[in-house]
Amino acid sequence: MQQPNGVHAGLEEQGRQPRQSVASGGVSPACCGVCAVCAGAAGSALAQAGAALPRPADTPMDFDLAVIGAGSAGLSVAAGAAQLGVRVALIERGRMGGDCLNTGCVPSKALLAAAHAARAVREAGRFGVIALEPIIDWDRLRAHIRGVVAAIAPADSEARYRALGATVLRGEARFLDSATLSVDGRRLSARRFVVAAGSRAAVPAIPGLDQVPCWTNDTLFELAERPDHLLILGGGPVGLEMAAAFCDLGCAVTVVEAARIALREDPELAAGLRRVLVRRGVTIREGASVARVASGPVLVLSDGSRINGSHLLVAAGRTPNTEALDLPAAGIQADAHGIVTDSGLRSVSNRHVYAAGDIASPVGLGPRAFTHVGSYHAGIIIRRVLFRLPARLDYTALPRVIYTDPDLAQTGLTEAEAAAAGLPVRILRWTLADNDRAVAERDTDGLVKLVAVRGRIVGAGILAPQAGEMITAWSLAIARRTRLSALAGLIVPYPTRSEAAKRAATGAFMARLFSPGMKSLVRLLGRLP
Repeated sequence: MQQPNGVHAGLEEQGRQPRQSVASGGVSPACCGVCAVCAGAAGSALAQAGAALPRPADTPMDFDLAVIGAGSAGLSVAAGAAQLGVRVALIERGRMGGDCLNTGCVPSKALLAAAHAARAVREAGRFGVIALEPIIDWDRLRAHIRGVVAAIAPADSEARYRALGATVLRGEARFLDSATLSVDGRRLSARRFVVAAGSRAAVPAIPGLDQVPCWTNDTLFELAERPDHLLILGGGPVGLEMAAAFCDLGCAVTVVEAARIALREDPELAAGLRRVLVRRGVTIREGASVARVASGPVLVLSDGSRINGSHLLVAAGRTPNTEALDLPAAGIQADAHGIVTDSGLRSVSNRHVYAAGDIASPVGLGPRAFTHVGSYHAGIIIRRVLFRLPARLDYTALPRVIYTDPDLAQTGLTEAEAAAAGLPVRILRWTLADNDRAVAERDTDGLVKLVAVRGRIVGAGILAPQAGEMITAWSLAIARRTRLSALAGLIVPYPTRSEAAKRAATGAFMARLFSPGMKSLVRLLGRLP
């Protein structure tokens, strides 16, 4: 994987710096790497930044850069550009911070933290600690979630971005032509546009679904009461995380999935996750097609069976927020997945427009609906638009995590993907049942699975508590094409679950190390004085 240089890495992080003063607009850390990157180019790096978007005298523009959407991607672009002195308009029709802060990553992880605490109390008896069944105070739980969002919100606030030098405009953005926007009736022009309008929960066209109350991640955290029986339509990351959370909070949960759960993930790891969720009480119906939805809510399956619940969560994927933008007016090509771009995130039909985050649909790659991808996209765009440096997407070592406890984390190729590519695959495994830390904590569900090709790691999957904290090292190993021998030689603190990953890598050499030939060599060497 192409690694971010100083400019890319620094600017990528500018969109989210929690707990700094909203008035602090100091020098971006990225600037420390600018001179090195641009050494040998004409003029200094700062001169390049200042001349990055020249304005011809005969075509005055209101802004150098207009960013549509104040989610993770848009905020990162706006923060980096504003701190480099570029005239930036940041446009948002909803809440600053977008889906991640308000209805996605942040509130869902706050909910999961509460759910993990409830399960820890419930399962404390395995350590000889006797506790009563936890009482879930739903109002206080919701207050906890709101408090977490409020604590992070200043990093994404209008005040912070105005302090950085951006012009923040609230309203609906719509293209009038290739160089002009309307924001709730106000016209503005810009030399370049970054569309980072994000996505929303997709609601499938199932008969009856529009006639019954249902929730998506956009509305779920507004639930005023704890569900008795939550039906979840979809077994992807959102559906599985919410299934785990609500089950741990004492709700009955049924997940209905047309294919298999965690379809994109390694089947072996997904099977392990399935076993854990089922054991904890989640009902999972795979290969089940919903024919219609009836009042109740009731899911009526294609085989005629009926599943009754008290609440319905739709977690059936995402759809890009393109409708209000009037993309054809600007000659911007889009498909069902978003704005069609090249590998550098520039529109294939309007060279002045870039797309970032969920709404970007790069040719040959497709969208990646992750917050960290939005930040990565921002770094690519800053390098291309402001510094005129070549930059393109590389998802070779892109990590992803389903935060279910155990987490299911993956990076690089799965076993099936590597095999489909015709690579000579070698699989290395180590179970948490053979990991001393997992045994000590009586939590031995999980597996580390490495995909190796010719002595190098090309993929890694981990099913373990906090696997999301473990996967980054393997993304780096894949990106740097690290040899298995180097990974096997790591000194890892004991006892940790990270040791399981080293043990998996070491497995590549066990047969050779303890082979008859090696034993003969040791005996021969033993005869030496």
